[in-house]
Amino acid sequence: MLAALHSLVRRRFQAVTAVAGISFEVMPGEVVGFLGPNGAGKTTTLKMLSGLLHPTSGEVSVLGYTPWKREKAFLRQITLVMGQRNQLIWDIPAIDSFELNRAIYRIPPAEYRRTLDELTDLLELGPLLRKPVRNLSLGERMKCEIAAALLHRPRVLFLDEPTIGLDVTMQRRIRSFIAEYNRRYQATVLLTSHYMADVEALCRRVIVIHQGSLLYDGDLNTLTQRFSTHKTIMVQLKEERTADLRAYGEVVAYNDGQVTLRVPKSETASITERLLADLPIADLTVEDPPIEEVIEHVFAQPANGMEATP
Repeated sequence: MLAALHSLVRRRFQAVTAVAGISFEVMPGEVVGFLGPNGAGKTTTLKMLSGLLHPTSGEVSVLGYTPWKREKAFLRQITLVMGQRNQLIWDIPAIDSFELNRAIYRIPPAEYRRTLDELTDLLELGPLLRKPVRNLSLGERMKCEIAAALLHRPRVLFLDEPTIGLDVTMQRRIRSFIAEYNRRYQATVLLTSHYMADVEALCRRVIVIHQGSLLYDGDLNTLTQRFSTHKTIMVQLKEERTADLRAYGEVVAYNDGQVTLRVPKSETASITERLLADLPIADLTVEDPPIEEVIEHVFAQPANGMEATP
C-alpha cells in the first residue's frame, strides 16, 4: 500500500532512447536486411517507416510521403508484416479476411481475382483458403498472412521476422516467394530476421543497428570480410592418426578423420603451408566463418565504437 501511494504522488520516470540518429536510404527495388539483437530498435524503426509511430525528432520519407501522416495514397503502397502479430480473423476462413482487405483497399474485383490467383499459385494456398484460420498450422497461417498483406500489390514491404517459428522447408518457401515478388513487381523490401539464411538468400546489402545506433551499412560480403577475426580450416587426413593439431590452431571439431580448426585470419596462409608440409593431407578447405558468428561479433562491439560504412 505504501509503495502504491508513493508511486501515485512521486512517480519515477526513465527515458529510454529506442532509436538515435540513424540515417540510411533504400533505393527502389532493393532488398535490404535490417539486423540487430533484441531491443536494438529494428521494430521501432519499421513502425516509424510505416507510420505507426511518430518519431521525437528527425525526418522520414517513404515514396515521397511522411509516414505518420497516414495518407491513403501512402498506405495503399506499403505493407507491414510482423511474424508475431495476426491480421487474419481467427474464426473465419482466410478467404473472408482477404475479402475484407479487398474492401478496405478498394481493389477492383477483376484486379483482386488476378492478384489472388497469382498469390495462391506462388504460395500454394489452394487447400487453405476456406479453412478457418484457427485450424491452420503456423506455416500455413504465415503464408496466408503474407498473401493478405500483398493483395493490394504494395511497392514497399516492411517484413519483421516473417519466418519466425517456421520449419526449414517453410522458411525456404517464404524466401523464394519474397524473391519472386521482388522480381515481378520491383518491390522494395526491408527485412528483419534472426535467421541468417533469410538474409543470405535475399539481401546483398545489410544495415546493422545496436542500441538504437547505426553500426554498419553496406555489402553483406564486405561485412564478413571486415569483421571476421578468424577463418576455418577443415583438414581431411589420408590416414587415421593421433596427431595433435592444437599446435596449428583451435580444434573446434573432429569427425571421422576430418579436423576443423579455427585460426587467426592474419595467419591463415602460414598455417595452411605448415599443415601441408607436416601432415599427410587428403583434402584441405579454407572458409570464412559462418555469417552468424560474424554478426554476433558485430553485436559485441560498442554501439559508438564502430564507424558506420556509408
